Amino acid sequence: MKMRRLTAAALFGLPLALAAAAADASDFRSLAEPAILYDAPSKQGKPLFIIQRYTPIETVVTIDRWVKVREPAGSLLWLERRQLSEKRTVIVTAARADIRQRPDAAAPLAFEAAKDVVLELSDKPADGWVKVKHRDGTGGFIRINQVWGL
Repeated sequence: MKMRRLTAAALFGLPLALAAAAADASDFRSLAEPAILYDAPSKQGKPLFIIQRYTPIETVVTIDRWVKVREPAGSLLWLERRQLSEKRTVIVTAARADIRQRPDAAAPLAFEAAKDVVLELSDKPADGWVKVKHRDGTGGFIRINQVWGL
């Protein structure tokens, strides 16, 4: 009897655990074009500011043609879904970040990037590093704690 209770508890707890894990999953995208961010999902909403092309954003909710997003500064705002791109980017959050030729702090420097520089994501993060590419074509590895958008 005790075994059944544990099994039932495990079965009922599993969907809750999966739902919680799904809620923690982030969907990051970038912008295909400069976009106006609104306070509501409508052009009748108050336009708050314009965000630049390729800026990474986190999608939170989609309602028809509108998407609620978290922008790099942390604000939750709305934009038109058509403005999203499949291209993945990250934005440098450190005052100055070293991008290395290999995912190793002792590796030669590929280039440096200042705060708010947008880099294209080249691969999935691994072991605390992520492979990125600058718009000039130079690539390398940056520590994941120095970027936002993953």
